[in-house]
Amino acid sequence: MNKNETQCLLCARPLQMVSSWKTLLTKQFPPSSCEKCLAEFERSASKTSLYRYNDAMKDFLHQYKFLQDVALAKVFRQELHTIFKHEKATIIPIPMHIEKQKERTFAHMDELLKAAQIPYTQLLEKTTIERQSSKTKEERLQTAPLFKLLSDASVEYKEYLLFDDIKTTGTTLQHARTVLEEAGAKNIRIFTLISG
Repeated sequence: MNKNETQCLLCARPLQMVSSWKTLLTKQFPPSSCEKCLAEFERSASKTSLYRYNDAMKDFLHQYKFLQDVALAKVFRQELHTIFKHEKATIIPIPMHIEKQKERTFAHMDELLKAAQIPYTQLLEKTTIERQSSKTKEERLQTAPLFKLLSDASVEYKEYLLFDDIKTTGTTLQHARTVLEEAGAKNIRIFTLISG
C-alpha cells in the first residue's frame, strides 16, 4: 500500500489516501473530500438526482460556480462515475450561455462529467443569459425558449439523458427536452446533481 497526503477540497483538512489493489484495478478515484464534509450533503430519495439542496450544497454551488473553483468538480466524481459508467443514453449536459461561460471561465456541467471521466456530447445552445433561479415559478413557466440546437448538431432517433446541476421547477430541463423532442429524439430522461 502507498500512502499520500492531500487536502480536502471543501475544508482543507489533510486527507490520507491509501492505494490498494482494489483502487488500482477498479475505477476508484482518490478521495477529494473528507468524510465529515461529505456527510453534510443530504442524499436524495429520488432516482433522478443525487442530493437534496441544503446549506452545505448551497455553499458548494456558490464556491464552485460563482467563485469559479473548478477543482470542486472532483467532489462528486466517484458518485457520478458509478451512476453513469454503464449509461447507454447519450449524455447531454445543460449548457451555459456563452457570455456566462466567458465570465465563469468554465462550463460547470461539462467539468463535472470530465472529472468523473464520463463521455458526453453537446447538442444545445443556451439562448438567454437570464438566470432561472432569480425568477418565480410563474415567471419560469412563461419564459421564452431557453435553448436551441447548435448549428452543427444532429439529433438521432435514440435515447438521450439531460444532466443539470439542480432541478427546482424543472423548467430548464423541460425547455431542453422540448428542443430535442422536436428535433427527433426517441426518448429523453433527466438526471440532476441536486433536487431543489
